[in-house]
Amino acid sequence: MGIYAVKTTASQERTVADMIISREEESIHAALAPDSLTSYVMVEADDASVFERILDEIPHANGVVPGESSMSEVEHFLSPKPDVEGIAEGDIVELIAGPFKGEKAQVQRIDEGKDQVTVELYEATVPIPVTVRGDQIRVLDSEER
Repeated sequence: MGIYAVKTTASQERTVADMIISREEESIHAALAPDSLTSYVMVEADDASVFERILDEIPHANGVVPGESSMSEVEHFLSPKPDVEGIAEGDIVELIAGPFKGEKAQVQRIDEGKDQVTVELYEATVPIPVTVRGDQIRVLDSEER
């Protein structure tokens, strides 16, 4: 059993992965279309020849990359990274969701365990700390850069 990379048309990775799995081939165990990997789908199968023959029937699948991938090469795709990764205290951010959408703020505290960030709104007359989820902000200016 091995992990193989299937070349796909850009933006069609999830469609191809779904089609491969919906074939219900006994020798195909899993298909993965990570967001961070463009134009490829990772497929776990007994051997490449099994799904090479079905790829002709799957639109947007453009072939198999020769050779196998190891589990260590795909491991980092299997666990989601926290939304607060890459955000530091003091960063200038824009809120992109919630009641303060469009407001600029400065990061005061980061709670990686809860994936939350406490920010202080810039234009507020009185500084009010607001706690938001990490996916509700976008970094505009980082002190580390």
